[in-house]
Amino acid sequence: MRLILGSASPRRLDLLAQISIAPAEVRPADIDETPLKDETPRAYVRRLAVAKAEAIALQNGEVVLCADTTVALGRRIMEKPRDRAEAERFLSLLSGRRHQVITGVAVRSSERLILRAVMTRVSFKRISDSEMTAYLDSDEWQGKAGGYGIQGRAAALIPAINGSYSNVVGLPLAETAAMLSGFGIR
Repeated sequence: MRLILGSASPRRLDLLAQISIAPAEVRPADIDETPLKDETPRAYVRRLAVAKAEAIALQNGEVVLCADTTVALGRRIMEKPRDRAEAERFLSLLSGRRHQVITGVAVRSSERLILRAVMTRVSFKRISDSEMTAYLDSDEWQGKAGGYGIQGRAAALIPAINGSYSNVVGLPLAETAAMLSGFGIR
């Protein structure tokens, strides 16, 4: 089987490389990622992962892997912040609290689709004004759900997680490897 990664995320490519999986091709899906009214975070990432997988045309012998990750504070979906002010709002809400990072993972061939949602609990320390300014000045918040990346400077703000670290980065590797194995990709 030929693996297609349906994501433009360099983090997902790096994560797959950690488990010695190299997609034959990258074909990002272009879909509307706007949450639906009253949509829960888990339903949101599941819907987007499936929509991305279904948006990619496959040839015989191809399997596509798509994922969507969001940060959830209760029922609130924290997507990628549009600007620095929104990133600051997100980080202020997360400061001193626990939240969830949820990733929907879809693997599809022309015959079938498998879908999983993986959740990790993340604890943030209380963020001081100087820590907030330094983090925002780093621009690491750009392009990251919830306005932070655990694999960078935000690691200093996170004293504990419960669940998959790679899920917080953007792709739960144990679950993804098992799903791909079901399609003959090891």
